[in-house]
Amino acid sequence: MRILSGIQPSGQLHIGNYFGMMRPMIANLDRSELYAFIVDLHALTSVHDRAALAQGTLNAAADFLALGLDPERCVFWVQSDVPEVTELTWVLSTLTPMGLLERCHSYKDKTAKGIAPSHGLFSYPVLMAADILLYQAERVPVGKDQKQHLEVARDIAIKFNSTFGETFVLPEPVIDDAVATVPGLDGQKMSKSYGNTIPIFTDAKTLKKRVMAIVTDSTPVEEPKDPDKCNLYNIYKLFAPADRLGEVRDLYLNGGAMYGKIKLELVDILWEYFREARERQQHLLAASDHLRAVLKSGAEKARARAIPNLALVRERVGLAY
Repeated sequence: MRILSGIQPSGQLHIGNYFGMMRPMIANLDRSELYAFIVDLHALTSVHDRAALAQGTLNAAADFLALGLDPERCVFWVQSDVPEVTELTWVLSTLTPMGLLERCHSYKDKTAKGIAPSHGLFSYPVLMAADILLYQAERVPVGKDQKQHLEVARDIAIKFNSTFGETFVLPEPVIDDAVATVPGLDGQKMSKSYGNTIPIFTDAKTLKKRVMAIVTDSTPVEEPKDPDKCNLYNIYKLFAPADRLGEVRDLYLNGGAMYGKIKLELVDILWEYFREARERQQHLLAASDHLRAVLKSGAEKARARAIPNLALVRERVGLAY
């Protein structure tokens, strides 16, 4: 089974990234042929600061490796280091109906949040389709919000196959329903675009500030509350031990849940949960040349897979003569 997924280096990676993509990918290291990459071309839709993007790419690599991704047991690279993906994007874009892209809710959501509309943001799903199809990925771990983009990739692959002959594997999304959408500080989907994230790696002061900013309602402590409608609880349950989670849930249902106390407890849980990974991340960032070497080696392995697949596409459409 070939599994593929990517992560954007457009800011600090957060716990939504961890549960939606990073942890599932790491869990599959010994079960599948794994392709994990940093999507810096996608990040250009929102990051126009050269230094920020370059450093963000290294930070994302360090984060992923610190959390347990082993580059010796997978293919791990930076998107732009495999130029074949941009050529495939153009080929696929000539077959992609405008209506298919106009129906994508991600573009509408981001522009509604104030992100400047651009061709790159609008055609984002085509580049994502090229990312997936170039490596003939069979499974793609994603958050619930990316499921539509996987459907777009399938639609494009089906149209290409019907037009030029069987070429692409049809990818399937892999979504963990328990963490399909990790809530942010404000209860919306946790997203760097919305500024409502809890970073995986940060200092203790910032972590506490972010957690204490989680929005809660004004229900009195002694009153019963619905835990499943509380974004604090829905973040807490991702990390808390099962026995403690049961106790806290009872406090919600029967009265006695103190939001401030639960937030402080969550700060401690998060700090300990990522302690060892945080130490590894700092060592990796101090060895940037090693990180670059790892990514270069991964790009070579990725291109070894991409080049023959693109050659087949070129032959199918008539670009090989």
